[in-house]
Amino acid sequence: MTIAYLNGEYVPLEEAKISPMDRGFLFGDGIYEVIPSYGGKTIGTALHLIRFEKGLCEIGIDTPWSRADLKTVFDGLLAQNGNGNLGIYLQVTRGVTMKRNHAFPKSPKPTIFAYTFDIPEPDNGNSETVTQWQVSSGKDLRWQRCHIKSTSLLGNVLHMMEGVESGASEILLFDADDNLTEAAACNVFVVTKGVVRTPALDNHKLAGVTRDMTLAILRQHSSIEVREETISRQDVMSADEVWLSSSTKELEPVVLIDGQSVGTGKPGPVWSAAQALFAQHRFDDFA
Repeated sequence: MTIAYLNGEYVPLEEAKISPMDRGFLFGDGIYEVIPSYGGKTIGTALHLIRFEKGLCEIGIDTPWSRADLKTVFDGLLAQNGNGNLGIYLQVTRGVTMKRNHAFPKSPKPTIFAYTFDIPEPDNGNSETVTQWQVSSGKDLRWQRCHIKSTSLLGNVLHMMEGVESGASEILLFDADDNLTEAAACNVFVVTKGVVRTPALDNHKLAGVTRDMTLAILRQHSSIEVREETISRQDVMSADEVWLSSSTKELEPVVLIDGQSVGTGKPGPVWSAAQALFAQHRFDDFA
């Protein structure tokens, strides 16, 4: 039985009830985070909470919960759910209002909800055991505020289904100029001649915590050159390696794009080195 946290109480997940008049349900009016943990120890917590606070600020939700309060909630959830390999889903919405109105209510009481779910054992850079991704590609049709980790994810959902319906497991998205933005649920890295590249951040991309941790780890603990810059579709299709990154995947290799092999069609040596380094430093303090 999974134990969840809702508005100050730990309750069985199946007993957690939220009003249909909650603005998160009516409008997708909220912010969320997903934080991985292994053996009761969370990864990148400070970075996740910094991004969480920025998102709340951008959409004008004031909350009474400090970082210390949220960490206490996380510790309680992990302990009550067995301290295994668990992802923590945290969501705060603007709360309940009994009149449906697009404008914000004057004195909202935010809703806070969190629960845990099982995540796989992280890979340590073994090309024989890592998940290998087949992806499609498409035009990025989402809104202009993708840097906010909002619960309004319909654009991402539709793009993910575009990939799934084409027989892939993810989709790489390209802007109007045919430059890479991100994937439906991940950031993206490409490797060309040993150089690791990822799109520079702007309002079309989410500042992924795993992305930022990877850049910091490679810069501090390796001689691998990393760049944040514009990446064209041609750059992607001719790359030696392509990786997906997210909190519950860490770094995982893409081996096929639109049916075309990436490099040798197998996980590459730069990915293996990068994921091995990530495994060594995943619990470092990145605040």
